[in-house]
Amino acid sequence: MSTDIIKNINVNDVSKDIYELTTELYPICRSITGNGVRKTLSLIEKHIPLTIHEVESGTKVFDWTVPKEWNIRDAYIKNSQGEKIVDFQKCNLHVVNYSIPINQKISLDELKQHLFTLPDRPEWVPYRTSYYKENWGFCLSYNQFLQLEEDEYEVYIDSSLEDGHLTYGEYYIPGEKTDEVLITCHTCHPSLANDNIAGISLGTFLAKYLSQLSLTYSYRFLFIPGTIGSITWLALNEANVDKIKHGLVVTCIGDSGKSHYKKSRRGNAEIDKAVIHVLKEFGSEHEILEFSPYGYDERQFCSPGFNLPVGCFMRSPHGTYPQYHTSADNLDLVQPEYIADSLAKFLSVLQILEHNKKYINQNPKCEPQLGKRGLYSAIGGLTDTKKTEMAMLWVLNMSDGENSLLDISEKSGLEFDLIKNTAATLLEFDLLK
Repeated sequence: MSTDIIKNINVNDVSKDIYELTTELYPICRSITGNGVRKTLSLIEKHIPLTIHEVESGTKVFDWTVPKEWNIRDAYIKNSQGEKIVDFQKCNLHVVNYSIPINQKISLDELKQHLFTLPDRPEWVPYRTSYYKENWGFCLSYNQFLQLEEDEYEVYIDSSLEDGHLTYGEYYIPGEKTDEVLITCHTCHPSLANDNIAGISLGTFLAKYLSQLSLTYSYRFLFIPGTIGSITWLALNEANVDKIKHGLVVTCIGDSGKSHYKKSRRGNAEIDKAVIHVLKEFGSEHEILEFSPYGYDERQFCSPGFNLPVGCFMRSPHGTYPQYHTSADNLDLVQPEYIADSLAKFLSVLQILEHNKKYINQNPKCEPQLGKRGLYSAIGGLTDTKKTEMAMLWVLNMSDGENSLLDISEKSGLEFDLIKNTAATLLEFDLLK
């Protein structure tokens, strides 16, 4: 029997650890490749052991090719007086991610062709990328942009785009079964706290906690760059993906928005049912989203050639909160209380997956006499005897080898943990097998 996952953890304490790691990871300039990813993984390794994979540039992964590796050391725009008006060292979002190296003096008109701003959010710096088309550019606040005068500007980007590697981390926790639960998060975004540093940090501490438990399922945690990372992992592990029985993509879990769950492509997988059940049980406002082929890495795991049962758990979805992909997605946006709420829901989902078994009633012809077996007082900690009796009747009636405990909980309207504990008691009394 697997451990009760939610029994001995203080989510508020762990959420503070998650926030601390988020703070530590925040300054790093990450991308889909490069030393920023490696530094991120090295900080994760202080908490859990990772297997680090380095996949060479040029490697074919289905219809894609692993790109050249990008690294950046410095970047700025100077005016003719030698003043830095945009400085990568102050904000790593200032440089378009994957910008090629440049060292030139150009006019304001030419410079404007390589600048990105947010006129409707004049204080914020946008986040932009150019992964698969060689280009260069700078991002700045609209207020900074308005201050630019006719002048000759020095543009300098000390970066490299060369054959190297795509780097990702993997952590495997063996359970009683080789069937796997996949937990994955993207590691490619620079200083964006909610998208997705908080998700990286939650995945790290979730893995650390689960590694201390006795588990039914095996768990595989992936720390991968978005899109190309999941495509690469699937290409390299195609022969073993049938072990994945449940999966969750972790993203945007630290802001104040209500919880959202995007279903797997299957739509009725056990992971879909488990998350929806937990969100209903928590009672807070939430929203269930149908699958679409746009979003995070669930779209790769759920591509028709794999169709894995992988959903996406988040608070505010991508693009729906104003700070998304801007400098305002900072350490003020994510807070331990929201991280704690997300963690508690994650643990409750895993609790269901770990204990969601099917039983067979060994006394199926009419109800067994519960009183003579002393069953009314056998389920400890309950004061509502009527509720206890109803739980026993539901479990006995529905335990025909077809209905899982989650099915019974849904049909009866009773809490999953009550149904789980009731089944365990009936098992002890040889009324179930």
